[in-house]
Amino acid sequence: MTLAQRWLRHPQSVWLRKALFQVHLWTGIALALYILMMSLTGTVLIYRRELSKAFSAEPRVLAGPGPRMTGDELRQAARQAHPGYEVTQLFEPKKQDQAVEVWLSRGPQKMQRLFNPYSGEDLGASLQAGFRFVLWLADLHDNLLFGRAGRLSNGVGSVCVTLLTLSGIVIWWPGINKWRRSLIIDWKANPWRLNWSLHSAFGFWSIAFVIMWGISGIYLSYPAPFNDLVDFISGPEPQARKLRLGDSFLAWLARMHFGRFPSLPLKIVWTIFGLIPVVLLVTGSLMWWNRVLAPWYRRRLVEQRHIREHRLPHTGGATAVYSSSRTSPS
Repeated sequence: MTLAQRWLRHPQSVWLRKALFQVHLWTGIALALYILMMSLTGTVLIYRRELSKAFSAEPRVLAGPGPRMTGDELRQAARQAHPGYEVTQLFEPKKQDQAVEVWLSRGPQKMQRLFNPYSGEDLGASLQAGFRFVLWLADLHDNLLFGRAGRLSNGVGSVCVTLLTLSGIVIWWPGINKWRRSLIIDWKANPWRLNWSLHSAFGFWSIAFVIMWGISGIYLSYPAPFNDLVDFISGPEPQARKLRLGDSFLAWLARMHFGRFPSLPLKIVWTIFGLIPVVLLVTGSLMWWNRVLAPWYRRRLVEQRHIREHRLPHTGGATAVYSSSRTSPS
């Protein structure tokens, strides 16, 4: 049977498939925390606009008995509310029932507060805790909280995830007589076989999404090569600034990465597939435990029991000889 025939009918016997399985297994374990973090944060950020809008609602103010305070009066009220701070910016709202935003600083310390323009009362931070959390979550997902260095590292992670997915395609192929069974979950199988079935089925049906997220993650971290490719294929950007086909594709790639759609059903679809990597991570970790850690742990137990069994007879024998030498007649 040729290599191609073995691959077509019995891929488990092909050494390349065995090698790729080990690479896929250990790479998945190495990237486990990264995949978990990116999957969960990315899923939450699908609703970034809705969360930002909900957390950025400003308090409404009622007109007081007197006129609105002037800018100088508001600055004085801000300095009285926060001694030692100087007002650096003051933003008057367009609507009469909105608070005035005041920026203050004292050396390296900065704050942004809202003030009632009629009473001068400090209404709290202009950026609520929830809004700040959304910004922090976006920075964690985009830059790993390390600025440009984090974004470049994110690109390396996206490359690894893409290669992990491509190796998964090769490993998934079960043979021409069994491939249909790998598309569905075998709920009647034993626990370990069910775990493999879950990993295989979820991996197959989500593969297009995971590859899209991997490639788009590379683009968002390293946009220059993608832009150069568009220039090479489409030519220089026209003077009229007309959007080229390649530019439209890259814009859609970024939009698909973050799930930026006005349609709620599409966002829900992105949410479901965004959480599938977590399922793949859990099932893959269980596979790693079953194939690597559990056998190693069992071998350790056998070795320790073997050592104990060899020590006990030796000690007992020595004691018996010693006792017999003491009790034997001279």
